[in-house]
Amino acid sequence: MMDTVAWSLTGSLFLADLAIRIGFSLRVIMRKRAPSVSFAWLVVILMLPFGGAITYLLFGENRLGERRANRLIKDRPVVRARTAGHVDAPPIDWSAVNPECLPLDRQIMATTGIPTMPGNRLELIDAAERFFSLLIEDIGRAKSSCFLEFYILSEGGWADDLIDALLVACKRGVVCRLLLDSIGSKPFLRSRSAARLRAGGVAVAEALPAGLIRALFIRIDLRNHRKIAVIDNQIAYTGSQNLVDPRLFKQKNGVGEWVDAMVRITGPAAELLAAIFLFDWRLERASRPSDPPENTDLPPAPQTGDALVQLAPSGPGYGEDTIHDLLLTTIYAARRELILTTPYFAPDNAILAALKSAAQRGVEVTVIVPERNDSRLVQYASRARYEALTRAGVRIMAFSGGLLHAKTITVDGDFCLFGSVNLDMRSFWLNFEMTLFIYNKDFAGQVRQLQQRYLRQTTPHDAEAFGARSFGQRFLENIALLVSPLL
Repeated sequence: MMDTVAWSLTGSLFLADLAIRIGFSLRVIMRKRAPSVSFAWLVVILMLPFGGAITYLLFGENRLGERRANRLIKDRPVVRARTAGHVDAPPIDWSAVNPECLPLDRQIMATTGIPTMPGNRLELIDAAERFFSLLIEDIGRAKSSCFLEFYILSEGGWADDLIDALLVACKRGVVCRLLLDSIGSKPFLRSRSAARLRAGGVAVAEALPAGLIRALFIRIDLRNHRKIAVIDNQIAYTGSQNLVDPRLFKQKNGVGEWVDAMVRITGPAAELLAAIFLFDWRLERASRPSDPPENTDLPPAPQTGDALVQLAPSGPGYGEDTIHDLLLTTIYAARRELILTTPYFAPDNAILAALKSAAQRGVEVTVIVPERNDSRLVQYASRARYEALTRAGVRIMAFSGGLLHAKTITVDGDFCLFGSVNLDMRSFWLNFEMTLFIYNKDFAGQVRQLQQRYLRQTTPHDAEAFGARSFGQRFLENIALLVSPLL
């Protein structure tokens, strides 16, 4: 009798597991995503009994939650209203810039509705100390508002000075808002410093709150990875720098100090970054009637320079392939030189093919990555691509001056991409990111000079020594490559 029950239970479990695997495999196939992503999920589902299905339920689809998704659609006019006046502005003279910039402008306009904005002044910031110093000075002069949206805020050093500056600004009547990612800033959001900010009148909110219960209804690894600060709707910052002091942040990981780059913007692009912040703020705070009403009559930002800047926000709800497709267009636009810096390099087959194609048609392609990375899995997945890239003529350079966290791309020294997007699947498909497309040769030249400074602290990838690595290393790299579309 017991044997019959045992066999019956075993058979039921087997049939249930088989049905689950077949059902979830069909769901993956019918989603029509990139083949590499679909294949990776099929491997997970078919290799892990029951666990594969649970993993897919938690992380397999871009579930924002019904209420948040509805707010995302409802509040999109916040951004569109800010761009409406610029759509009807006098036409831009595209003859003064690289001819490849106009197709990018059209593509971004078609996918996001955001036009290129003339009349901006840009200042490249290549050191964390300089960034904190300028931002704190601007907060100290703020008259109406200070909006900050970052993935990570970590206590200590310059970050504490920033907290003090916000409290002082709030005391003199400036509206101060701080939007932090729930997972990236989890320790800070539960810290005494966060409580002190709230007690001092600074509005502190979690972006995309995460937890065990929420994991049943939303995908918890959809993160807000943007780095934006806007003062009085007139001055803005964005780039790769989190609100952390690199002298203190993650120093136990053995990767050195994080190396970042930011840009300080005055002009119409700053106004639109304020609209992006308000959009994200409403997404999180729409259900809180205690919040003061939004001031929709913020003064427009006047033109202050001659740089053409186009914002490309990306993430769930902005078009599934937006930033990925824009990166492909950028790579194919290169004619002489393409330099990329990224801390996490795990490209899919399309980006890989574009980089190889550029090198094969005579473009000098250089990819600068950290010598040591804080993500072992991403590092293995990166190395799995090195052989194909170097055979095609792409230079892979390992930066030894710390964890190079700056995300920059320069094309022919004529225009550049600058922001928070990594060259990995998480940035392409999952995270809320911000990228500036800057069609200005002077600023692109400054970014290229910064990249050249990074290059002076690099060593070239040794293809011969790499080819002699052990079978174990190759196996780990190929395993990481299989799941890289899910990273």
